[in-house]
Amino acid sequence: MLEPLRQGLPPLNLAAASDAASCALHARYEAVREARHFTRGTLDQWHLGDRFDDVCLVVSELVTNALRHALPTNTPHLAAPEPPVRLHLMRWTERLVCAVRDPSDEGPVTREPEDLSEDCSAESGRGLFLVDSFSDSWGWHPLAGALSGKVVWALFRLPRP
Repeated sequence: MLEPLRQGLPPLNLAAASDAASCALHARYEAVREARHFTRGTLDQWHLGDRFDDVCLVVSELVTNALRHALPTNTPHLAAPEPPVRLHLMRWTERLVCAVRDPSDEGPVTREPEDLSEDCSAESGRGLFLVDSFSDSWGWHPLAGALSGKVVWALFRLPRP
């Protein structure tokens, strides 16, 4: 699922993840708050609470983007039988990955830095800029096989124990 994480980084064995947790998110306004609450509990359980602020900001942006841009326009903002978005948190000894899966095949669209500086009053369009600023790297890739859609991920380096 996270093959692009290997690009330019030391090998990352997905089977060797120390910890992993995931959370299904319905298409409703409370989903971002639920994602933050899930992230807080998970990071506290993994004794990574000191990373919460940066990780939470990135999780909020990734989930918001999935809900705002990756769902079909006719997706009801009520609980559906199958939640359309899923948040995954995975931890290795020196890395933490936040990944958000959504049903869209379209990749995320970043705005150019000069576009952001020209419109200082814009309330949207800064999400991926924040993800890039607060994580060590990020990317996305389409899903294959039985799953359709994509995963947008952000990686955080952790200090050596």
